[in-house]
Amino acid sequence: MIYHITSKSEWEQAQKTGAYTAPSLDTEGFIHCSTREQILRVANAFYRGNDDLVLLCINEDALSSEVKWEDPVHPNPDDAPDTHDAELFPHVYGTIGVDKVATVVDFPERAEGFNLPENLP
Repeated sequence: MIYHITSKSEWEQAQKTGAYTAPSLDTEGFIHCSTREQILRVANAFYRGNDDLVLLCINEDALSSEVKWEDPVHPNPDDAPDTHDAELFPHVYGTIGVDKVATVVDFPERAEGFNLPENLP
């Protein structure tokens, strides 16, 4: 299972079209995803202040788009760790069919930041 953080409205749009996409697919060529262990670091670093988030729980093995495990893409390359020290993140090189999303879980921010939802698969 891999995970992607998005807004409820973007997920609703995907359900209408049958496929989820993200702005990064156009700008970087892939959709950023995380492992279960990476979710909180990503959320607390990049999604603070967003109040309508969900986690897409994606069955990686069922995807028709290619998944590559790669170094993280940092907004500020000067702060990025050396490549050999960086953990790898799943990047999806294409759209994600809504039928490949096993479940969608509300992902609210708490006062102390994000916490993993109890019902996360």
